[in-house]
Amino acid sequence: MGEKETLIFRAKLAEQAERFDDLRSIMKEVIDSDVKMDEEERNYLSVAYKNVAGSRRTAIRIFNHLRENARTTSNDLKLKICEDYIKKVRDEFRDISQEILDILTDKLIPEAQLVEAKVFYLKMKGDYYRYLAEVFTDNKEYKTKSKEAYEDAWKAAEEDIPVCHHVRLGLALNFSVFYFEIMSDKEKACQLAKQAFEAAIEEMDKLEEEYKRDSTFIMQLLRDNLALWTQKSESDEGRL
Repeated sequence: MGEKETLIFRAKLAEQAERFDDLRSIMKEVIDSDVKMDEEERNYLSVAYKNVAGSRRTAIRIFNHLRENARTTSNDLKLKICEDYIKKVRDEFRDISQEILDILTDKLIPEAQLVEAKVFYLKMKGDYYRYLAEVFTDNKEYKTKSKEAYEDAWKAAEEDIPVCHHVRLGLALNFSVFYFEIMSDKEKACQLAKQAFEAAIEEMDKLEEEYKRDSTFIMQLLRDNLALWTQKSESDEGRL
């Protein structure tokens, strides 16, 4: 096996064993050897950082809850321990997010030749700025950069990627979540998700069989979000 082939085999083993820190290191080696990656390789990169960063996002939510409990009990020592731990994990999360953002901005996006790859990377860029905006709520720059990345991805997807393709649907899903959770714009979130879902329904028969499962799964998530967001809006109106 060649160098890249060996690395990809190691990546496959790491992914199957859920050794996501290893997978992250391996995929950095892959990119250093060749920035041109196929869909499988791009997915390994996404899985690696999603899990490594995701575990920190989950930890931050848990520690925030524990910190509030410490506040309500007026336990200053426990509160200090929680705050120190939150800072540690937030710093780790920011470093990991900035690492993948640098890789995307400096290496992968400029070298992406296929539209599908470019949209995939721009979506990832929007995702990680969204995650940062979620954690560091007072940083307006993260919101702005997330929106810009999603908009660039959406523009490219509209031009060259079918409406029922899983990459475009995944972008629609995450972009709509950005509007709902980060921008607090329920109307825009629902509009984007609804349009993406309805457009995909009309074109599903034209989609190649190998992609239908992924697209169908994302469409279900879009529909679930729409149901949840619409119900929340109706509940809010009911309280006025």
